[in-house]
Amino acid sequence: MKGFSKLTQGLLGQPMLDILTNVCALEAAGKKVYRFEVGDANIDPYPHVINATKEALDAGHIKYVDSLGILPLREAVCGYTERKLGFRPAVSQVAVMPANSVIDFVMRCVVNPGEEVIFSDPGFAVYIAVASYLGIKAVKVPVREENEFRLNPEELLSRITDKTRLIIITSPQNPTGGVMTEAEMLRVAEIAREKDIYLLSDEIYAENLYDCRHYSPAVVDQCRERTIILSGFSKGHSMSGWRLGYAIGPADLIAKMGQMFETVYTCVPPFIQYAGISALNTPAELMAERISRYKKLRDLMVEKLNEIPGITCSIPKGAIYVFPNITGTGLTSKEFAQLVLEKAGVAVVPGSCFGENGEGYVRLCYVRDEAMITEACAAMKIALTARG
Repeated sequence: MKGFSKLTQGLLGQPMLDILTNVCALEAAGKKVYRFEVGDANIDPYPHVINATKEALDAGHIKYVDSLGILPLREAVCGYTERKLGFRPAVSQVAVMPANSVIDFVMRCVVNPGEEVIFSDPGFAVYIAVASYLGIKAVKVPVREENEFRLNPEELLSRITDKTRLIIITSPQNPTGGVMTEAEMLRVAEIAREKDIYLLSDEIYAENLYDCRHYSPAVVDQCRERTIILSGFSKGHSMSGWRLGYAIGPADLIAKMGQMFETVYTCVPPFIQYAGISALNTPAELMAERISRYKKLRDLMVEKLNEIPGITCSIPKGAIYVFPNITGTGLTSKEFAQLVLEKAGVAVVPGSCFGENGEGYVRLCYVRDEAMITEACAAMKIALTARG
């Protein structure tokens, strides 16, 4: 039997899901685990979203549909974008697909093997994984705690070469919760224009902001020339299991991505897409209530982590994670994660899973109930103190 293709040799997968598999095995064996490892809210979607899914099934929305997405959802995305960002893309600029597929297909469409993509370090592990298996060189720009984990546009510029084909920025950022300023966003858009490079703006956490505004580089070209917005429903609407997202970009690029999607997946199930329409029409006051609840959970997690010797945790301005500094414990991020899982039953993600500059940190998703946060932090404090 001959071996697998060269493509498979670059497969890395997602470290978070490897941890999830391990945690599920521990739970199946009867161990109680406080789970903070995946970016999945313990807070249910709004009832109107669940009802929209059921109603779409009952209405018979169960057949093949357009690979780019049903027209009502694409139109809803256009309207939502106009309300949030001040411009209305054409329907031909919108493709409905899972957010991770957007990352994959954008890279496939605009970057050849051996060429370069630039993104932050630490950064979302899927950027690293997709570049790896496609044979694309990942060029990383450090983001640092002393700068609130914001990407510095001038550092990004210094890493651009004649092989750079794509820039990826994330704000709010995974895993750190860093939020870029309007000036920083506009400067990145300017750099992309000057260097004639595509720009993917990952805005999956755009609803998850605390005491600050969301800015998008897409306002510069309205996604008509080089900017692509990636967004979805997993984080702002607690719909991770729906696997529903979308891209907004230049119409010719969106058409190519649609061809890729129809080749691999055919289409997103239509009953899932109708739930997306319902989510985009969620009243603003309901969204504000949810974000207020998230903020209280964030503040509680930060407070409790800062009570643990050897840990310091800054307050993230966005996303659904804290990224505490654990260097004071004397442990590497993997050692820390292993210790608190074994001794405290707490599942976290080592910062090194997000790049070299994530070493010395761990990531926890704080969208859990208050009692779980308090109990888990107390258990970690006991486990770490017992080390002596």
